[in-house]
Amino acid sequence: MSAIAYYLLLPLIYALSLLPFRVLYLVSDAVYVLLFYVMGYRKKVVLQNLRNSFPEKSDAEISRICKDFYHYLCDLFLETFKTLTISKTAMVKHCSFTPATLELFNKLEAEKKSAVLVMGHKGNWEWAGNTFSILCRQQLYVIYHPLANKHFNGLMYRMRTRFGTKLIAMQDTFRDMVQNRGEVNATAFIADQAPQPKTAQWLNFLHQDTPVFKGTEKIAQKMNYPVVYVTVQREKRGYYTVTAEMLTATPAEEKDGAITTAHTRKLEEDIVSQPATWLWSHKRWKHKRPAVI
Repeated sequence: MSAIAYYLLLPLIYALSLLPFRVLYLVSDAVYVLLFYVMGYRKKVVLQNLRNSFPEKSDAEISRICKDFYHYLCDLFLETFKTLTISKTAMVKHCSFTPATLELFNKLEAEKKSAVLVMGHKGNWEWAGNTFSILCRQQLYVIYHPLANKHFNGLMYRMRTRFGTKLIAMQDTFRDMVQNRGEVNATAFIADQAPQPKTAQWLNFLHQDTPVFKGTEKIAQKMNYPVVYVTVQREKRGYYTVTAEMLTATPAEEKDGAITTAHTRKLEEDIVSQPATWLWSHKRWKHKRPAVI
């Protein structure tokens, strides 16, 4: 059944990817009505996450952010399909890197330094990876969770690697990074997943006790690669700007937990500045801190 569904949907997905952006966003508006008003997809989760994260905001403000988030989510979904056919020129136009960001990555490459990139599910992280592979000289690797459906996993793989990005399955991260030490590269981690409580670092994040994935920090310290935090800011519909800043050039010298705390605080600042463009439908706070025995 999964194969049948895939081959039935594939022509539609490609047709959507070929639509001009103006028409694509009209489709997105229709999907928004279906998702928000008809299906109510994870609306309770989104609203609860927003209320807990912004206790100072009024019900009207929370409602506005919620609706803006669903508009963004529908746009993001269709923008991801657009990756199948978008040109390099259009990709860089719609997801641009600031001059300072390009300068940072060019400097790292000139110094023959590989880097660990850390970011969150904010803005259009898929497009950010595409633009990196077009503009930057390092080989980009992205850590990902393979999809259970092998057909749709293959489609996502094609979209993510179309401009030269390579993927590493999460369980193979450290092994593959060690194997790739002979080249100058950048490995991107999406660090706002919900890790297992016992192995997480617990921080106050958006007014909530939150488990944070420590794998980014641990691997960066083992490899002693500079850690760069990446922000994807939505400028307007269909346009994003990517900025990057060095968190630490010598992670092996950092105290335990310092890198995890630093990138978590940066993400928190990004979310507060543009709250509608983070993945609020994710059940980020489903775990509780284990009791100390």
